[in-house]
Amino acid sequence: MSDRQVSRAEPSAERAAPVGGLVRYVVAAALARCGDAGAVVGIVLLVTSSGGSGLLAGALAACVTAPHLLGPFVGRRLDTAADGRRVIATACVLYAVALAAAVLTWQAVPALLTGVLVAAAGVCGPLLTGGISSRLPAIVGPDQRTQRRAQGWDVATYGIGGTVGPSVVAALSGWLSPAAALLALVVPVLVASVCVLRLPLRPPAHGGDTDAVPRPWPTLALMARHGRLRRTGYTTMIVAVGMASLPVTAVHLTTVFGVGAAAAGVLTATYGMGNLVGSVAVMLRPLRGEPDRLMRLLAATVVLGLAAVVLSPGFGVAVAAYGIAGALNAAFFAATLAARTEYAPQHARAQVFIWVAALKIASVSAGTALAGALTGFDARVPVIVGALLILAAVLASLTESRVAGSSVAARAVTRATDRPAARRPGTR
Repeated sequence: MSDRQVSRAEPSAERAAPVGGLVRYVVAAALARCGDAGAVVGIVLLVTSSGGSGLLAGALAACVTAPHLLGPFVGRRLDTAADGRRVIATACVLYAVALAAAVLTWQAVPALLTGVLVAAAGVCGPLLTGGISSRLPAIVGPDQRTQRRAQGWDVATYGIGGTVGPSVVAALSGWLSPAAALLALVVPVLVASVCVLRLPLRPPAHGGDTDAVPRPWPTLALMARHGRLRRTGYTTMIVAVGMASLPVTAVHLTTVFGVGAAAAGVLTATYGMGNLVGSVAVMLRPLRGEPDRLMRLLAATVVLGLAAVVLSPGFGVAVAAYGIAGALNAAFFAATLAARTEYAPQHARAQVFIWVAALKIASVSAGTALAGALTGFDARVPVIVGALLILAAVLASLTESRVAGSSVAARAVTRATDRPAARRPGTR
């Protein structure tokens, strides 16, 4: 083979490696997130179908989601590991084993022990969500356009997991049993563990100096001090609060529009489909520009989507509005992934990803509770409040960004004026 042929072949191999790694990443992430997203529905169905109380079902479901708040403390292991793939693969296996043990021993052991087993699975959950996402930048390479397109694929895996996981559980629960449905969830998570190990191996960012990796609380403090990461955090949280109102509102809108209660499922399903469409749009046309600005712009468009829900005159229009809101939220989510990728320090990237994910999950819980409390006034009030909160976050981010920009400009002018004037040739 000639030198010219070699030079042509090498770039092709370089392009093929990220593409192959991305394909394996998408498969691994989608499978893991199907298992994680379907567990809550399965646990609730398992308890209620066997005569358990709604209180017990809710408590065990919380055992799946609440431990996500411990994610940052688990996530540091990803930043310090020599091979982060093994950490994620181990988390997948532990998740599957703990969930299967909880299902197989249900009603044969005290409910408290079942809660402990379910919580053990929940602790592994953050590594299946934000933990896997933190691996993506190293897989696809430094090119920004390639990263932005890959982030669209990542958003799609969340949408697939959030749609397919609960749907499969609901279908198998009716066809077989909730226990069989939950055990079926174990399979994709175990397959995901194998797929994760097939991802490209990249050297750790710490370069062997694990002491340089900050601990969880210092990482959170770093995020609070870093203007762009701080804005990423609170904008993500407030948008999550606003969007959490949509499923609750969907139930009450069926009464407003005079349709059957089952129609609430149509609204939420349309929202999920819109989310998938939005992620495909980001894949085909990657986001451009500074993530900080993109988050503000896309959060403002989310407000427009919520306004469309509020102003819907009939059920058909509301269905379309839910789809639009889902698509806009997918684009906003892609912008937050870009912000975490580009603003997080490399040696603490996994912790930043998981901190934002943990804060988002807490915000979703708060938003759901707030929506439940506000629906007593009117079905649309939670959506209105959510839209106003997001608008306030956008304005706060814009103001903060402009103040920070003015401060930087002022410091630059001060340095320029303090610099001694250059001497002209021939002068002393």
